Amino acid sequence: MNYYSLHHKSPNSTFKNAVVQGLAKDRGIYFPETITPLSKDFIENISDYSNREIAYEVIKQFVGDEIPTEKLKEIIDNTVSFDFPLVKVDDNIASLELFHGPTMAFKDVGAKFMAQCLEYFNQGNNEEVTVLVATSGDTGGAVANGFLGAKGVNVVILYPSGKVSDIQEKQLTTLGQNITALEVDGVFDDCQEMVKTAFLDEEIQKTLTSANSINVARWLPQMFYFFFAYKELHKKHKDLIFSVPSGNFGNICAGVMAQKLGLPIKHFVASTNVNDTVPNYLVDGIYKPKPSKATISNAMDVGNPSNFIRIQELFNNDIEALKSAFSSYSFSDDETRETMKKIYNNSGYIADPHGAVGYLGLKRHGLKENEFGVFLETAHPVKFLDVVEETLPVKVEIPEQIKKVINNKKVAIKASSYEDLKAFLMQSPNK
Repeated sequence: MNYYSLHHKSPNSTFKNAVVQGLAKDRGIYFPETITPLSKDFIENISDYSNREIAYEVIKQFVGDEIPTEKLKEIIDNTVSFDFPLVKVDDNIASLELFHGPTMAFKDVGAKFMAQCLEYFNQGNNEEVTVLVATSGDTGGAVANGFLGAKGVNVVILYPSGKVSDIQEKQLTTLGQNITALEVDGVFDDCQEMVKTAFLDEEIQKTLTSANSINVARWLPQMFYFFFAYKELHKKHKDLIFSVPSGNFGNICAGVMAQKLGLPIKHFVASTNVNDTVPNYLVDGIYKPKPSKATISNAMDVGNPSNFIRIQELFNNDIEALKSAFSSYSFSDDETRETMKKIYNNSGYIADPHGAVGYLGLKRHGLKENEFGVFLETAHPVKFLDVVEETLPVKVEIPEQIKKVINNKKVAIKASSYEDLKAFLMQSPNK
């Protein structure tokens, strides 16, 4: 499988090179040359397959022969080694819980898959790879965990100071080994821009790649969730509507990819907080990125979502075709808190702020008769402990995954500009 840059000014790339480079030289993100739908027989009989078998069938065309079959199956076994349960919260709405992995966020799947691919591609290579990643919250912890101890790979995580939760910060600043955290004086978009700038800086001699959802190996495995949910629901519910809490738009883009592979999803809802670049675009057809605003659903605090260009590509840049399959709505913190209360009062279900925004998207869109809505619960409520316990009359039990890091000492390097990142990369020795 070859990949091309969506800026169309760089040579096409293999899967391996797209993973290792992360971003094309023209600063474009990579996109697969072809998307071949899966067989109708496979889709119709999906209940006969295990999650591991499904994941292999979904991803294999995008990897091609660059990773041997048995190795790819081993990578998948390690990637989807936990549950993805659906929990009903209304008669016609269920939560798809994606937080049962090691860092309790949906990004565990993509981070683990990418880490193993990169480790495989780097075996026997004397030159170490430095993974640069910007995080608005959960990506950092998932990447740190996924790459911890990976041979030949060092990880540098940039996060916005004061704009991630305490637990999120602990997950990305306390592991040590091959993981370094830079605490940036700014917002997520500043972190993301610093990462993109470093890729193009020819003075930096290290091999750099990214573990954000701009990387194909982080992004594509996110298709798995949609197939797993369909497997559980399709015999009872034919018209499925997925509402995805959206920040950088990687998750919902993976959902649209799943649809292009033949998964019969009726409609997508991209649910955002007040960072409403995409909802506004779908109203007036003008794409106007703007600085991100801090909210209680901080993992979605993105003013210029990197993956939206992939979604546009999937619809051949036809906004009307996009609108027929895809809606997007934004919600305030007050609306989010009220919805958390409503969900809890109606069903006893504890939704985190991101899940609540997803639920709101289904309600705003409106479900017709025979339609069934699924919202993605992208992180465990404990990741947003203060917000959840301030909003709901609950005491959230601390899971074992969090107990392991919550009392560890934070270690982070302060950074206020790109020059600080560059200086660190230039002077830091290979570990």
